[in-house]
Amino acid sequence: MEGLSVIIITLNEEKNLPDCLASAAFADEIVVVDSGSTDLTRELAEKHGARVIRQDWLGYGKQKAFALTQARKPWVLSLDADERVSPGLAAEIQKILGGEAGPDGFYARRQNYFLGRMMRHGGWERDWVMRLFRKEKGSFTLSPVHEKIEMEGKTGRLENPLLHYTFATLDDCFLKMDRYAALSAADLASRGKKARWHNLLFNPVFRFFRMYVLERGFLDGYHGLVLAGLYSLYVFNRYARLWEINRADKGISE
Repeated sequence: MEGLSVIIITLNEEKNLPDCLASAAFADEIVVVDSGSTDLTRELAEKHGARVIRQDWLGYGKQKAFALTQARKPWVLSLDADERVSPGLAAEIQKILGGEAGPDGFYARRQNYFLGRMMRHGGWERDWVMRLFRKEKGSFTLSPVHEKIEMEGKTGRLENPLLHYTFATLDDCFLKMDRYAALSAADLASRGKKARWHNLLFNPVFRFFRMYVLERGFLDGYHGLVLAGLYSLYVFNRYARLWEINRADKGISE
């Protein structure tokens, strides 16, 4: 059986990390790259047998790329602290590691939970992410936000879900979405993008309509309604921040 490294980047994840680490206990090694937690994240990681490395924050893409360089095994499973490897997925991964040659990377379907409820609509039911791959065949894009894994070899899909317990509370949701909006706006600005009036007016409305109506978020009840509204707000926040950056670049202060 070929060896597996699990890599996780963290910052103040003491609430999420223990369950994540427990679900990945079958791996040969777990590498936690921490960017300066002030809670018990590092201590909990070490207690679970993880190798903890301190690295100042570089942005999501570069931080995960650094974590990848610390992996010592030929296969890598990239996890976020709020993700859990389901028992079925753990068994499936172990079977792949012990089997004959096949794909060099595998997409996992994330089973997303919002405020404790599994979301079956709104686009969240089709959340396929590259997570398991041969180290020599995969690399992270260096985007400061919304990074992804790029593969050189063949890819396949895992049958069992990766559990994703995102946004446990609305406070958590607002904080994360505001941070992502700021990072995304800065990334857009760095690529020369401009915020237009129609981005501020129509993009948030269309995001709500797409999630709630076209992707049938209404079938998830109040959870679907709130989630679509929050994503609409996120889109408005992103373009409003981009507009602010554009003004600053032009030296406009009023």
